[in-house]
Amino acid sequence: MSKRIVISIALLTVVCNPAHSQDSRVNTNIGGGVSRPLNPTGKYAGASGTFAVGAGYNFDKHNSLVGEFMWSALPPTFNALLPSEGLNRSSNLYTATGNYMLRLNGHRFGAYFIGGGGLYYRHSSLQRQVLQPGIVCTSYWTWWGYSCAAGYVSTDQTLISSGSSAFGGNAGVGFTIKIADSGEKVYVESRYHYAPNKNIPTQLVLVTFGFRF
Repeated sequence: MSKRIVISIALLTVVCNPAHSQDSRVNTNIGGGVSRPLNPTGKYAGASGTFAVGAGYNFDKHNSLVGEFMWSALPPTFNALLPSEGLNRSSNLYTATGNYMLRLNGHRFGAYFIGGGGLYYRHSSLQRQVLQPGIVCTSYWTWWGYSCAAGYVSTDQTLISSGSSAFGGNAGVGFTIKIADSGEKVYVESRYHYAPNKNIPTQLVLVTFGFRF
């Protein structure tokens, strides 16, 4: 995933996050953690990092809606690497979901249940480096994004790039600790995701740490 996209979303969430009180109708969250693919996805992709950001509406002290964007890397497992040795590999999952949250709030500690569904987009690509003989590599070429191999210009050639979109669902549970009287909290959450993407379904569990406002 492009770092610029992640940073832009994170900054937008912080900038747009209004001053919150415990009775605020607006909720926001931002966090990151670890993703663990389950079979059949786990046969081809291993554990990696994840990032999530969201915003929504609180109907009352217990019931909320949360719209959320999530990204998770899907690095290939050893078996998945074998047919693509010597190639550059990239695989990522992007989701945009709408979720219902049931909140159980104590004076300082709380818990919640969350679940919903939305669009799950998985993108994968294979590239190889191709040497361009006769073109000597200089700083001018590197300025435009080319790299050098044996002193000559080399480029990345995309052999295959595929994407698959599907509607899927998720469900999970989280725990919170209030860190300010205005309502800011740290949270830890475990959530299961499933989507019937083309060829191989996407199935993974995420453990996320972050802040809820």
